Amino acid sequence: MKAIELQVPGGIENLKLVDRPTPEPGRQEILIKVKASALNYRDVEIARGSYHTSFDLPLVLLSDGVGEVVAVGAEVSRFKVGDRVCGTFWQRWVGGSFVMAEAAYQRGGPIDGMLSEFALLDEQAAVIAPHNLSDIEAATLACAGVTAWHALFTEGRLKPGETVLSLGTGGVSLFAMQFARAGGARVIVTSSSDEKLARAKELGAHDGVNYRDNPEWSQAVLSLTGGRGADHIIEVGGPQSFAQSLKAAARGAQINVIGYLGGSEGAINPLDIFRRQVTARGIPVGSRESFEAMNRAIAVNDIRPVIDRVFPWTAAAEALRYLEHGSLFGKVVLDHTQ
Repeated sequence: MKAIELQVPGGIENLKLVDRPTPEPGRQEILIKVKASALNYRDVEIARGSYHTSFDLPLVLLSDGVGEVVAVGAEVSRFKVGDRVCGTFWQRWVGGSFVMAEAAYQRGGPIDGMLSEFALLDEQAAVIAPHNLSDIEAATLACAGVTAWHALFTEGRLKPGETVLSLGTGGVSLFAMQFARAGGARVIVTSSSDEKLARAKELGAHDGVNYRDNPEWSQAVLSLTGGRGADHIIEVGGPQSFAQSLKAAARGAQINVIGYLGGSEGAINPLDIFRRQVTARGIPVGSRESFEAMNRAIAVNDIRPVIDRVFPWTAAAEALRYLEHGSLFGKVVLDHTQ
């Protein structure tokens, strides 16, 4: 089979198309023919050698993908040949708290990911893809979708009528916007682009704040909420934006720390956490249980992931550069049928 390996660290140019033996499924394993895969910023960092953890190379990148089951191993009971499945990010986190996740079993590093013609999955680390989504759409779910769902519903217990503040218009932020709207929440989105804010409102956001025009954007959020603030905040910016998120938080709010696009350096005043009795938590994607719950909601509400751009899968290096430098609205996907 064909696969794209990261062969040495330090750059996207170190991705190489190679021939590998097609794996055969062992006990409780399934083999899928990959139909589509999706990129996350984690993949850029692993390729660049700037990720907080180093992995043995060569490595096949990408945690996210969807495919058709083409072979099953002994004692497989959850799937059959012909099923359309997505792999999970955490291979051994079936359910429960994060203590059940094992760092050595993350797809796309250290375990080989989806950037290949075929992928071998443990049957416990896969879910049936939502029937209402295309392969291109379903490929986006494993990391960004599950992260947003896990933050708002598994951990956050979102209630109708609450306010969700979703920072930016990347994959996690837009999934959070769509899920929150479906859950009956009010959604406020931030962006540096009025055009993106308008698109977000078309997709269901109630309000938008341009943080370039409003550097103290927390004040705009407070104004929009009558001084109350947001109950749930999807924080993807890192320490620089976290200080503003604290100021925009309602009493007893939940701040879900997901990314650090604004960098990893910054100062936070712990008194702001105390004053508002805020709960701040890291969201490490989510379990298979969260994935399956999310998929049910996607099907019932016909939620469609937002796709920014699609590349042929063999153009993975070009797609990673686009993700790294582009001004995205939604997910970047690789089509494995091209």
